[in-house]
Amino acid sequence: MLGPRAQSARAPYSIACSPEDAARDSILEFLIKIDGAGRWGEDFQAVRRGALLGVSAPTGSFVFPDSPRERHFLFIAGGTGIAPLRSMIRHALTARIPGRIRLLYSARTPDDFAYLPELRGLARRGEIELSLTATRRMTPRWRGSKGRIVPAQLALDDAATLCFICGPASMVEDIPLVLGQLGVERSRILLEDW
Repeated sequence: MLGPRAQSARAPYSIACSPEDAARDSILEFLIKIDGAGRWGEDFQAVRRGALLGVSAPTGSFVFPDSPRERHFLFIAGGTGIAPLRSMIRHALTARIPGRIRLLYSARTPDDFAYLPELRGLARRGEIELSLTATRRMTPRWRGSKGRIVPAQLALDDAATLCFICGPASMVEDIPLVLGQLGVERSRILLEDW
């Protein structure tokens, strides 16, 4: 939970850095969406460099397991839902968890993808497989998919894939149904909704 230090109000945010990143750099990283006036969270005023924020201890169960049995991992993100998935992907890579990592990431426009240079770099180096989908306005140079994530993009080589989903409510409701139809057990579908 984050908010201006001088206020009691807080808003939920997922940590966007891996535990290893946080330990190495002595920082916590969050992905915060701001509106046109710079407001964020519970309509908090714009935050400025050096501002003090109130941060409560992490809670929740949407985490990457310590020793997963699975060797295929599918991360499905919508918008700022990439934050906790980025944390998990970075952890899996740093901890050298064996397996195949796929990321399906959708955002409204090509400009709305967070961490895009980093994610494309991971894909170029063969560390992850990356599929991008813009759901609304595309630029003429856009080379990713268009529209919502569709069942064909969810095709799995192995039904024993551990799946992580974070994004808008409609995505968190719809995608598990499709994964179930593809043979993924419900226990292998982990959700974070906001």
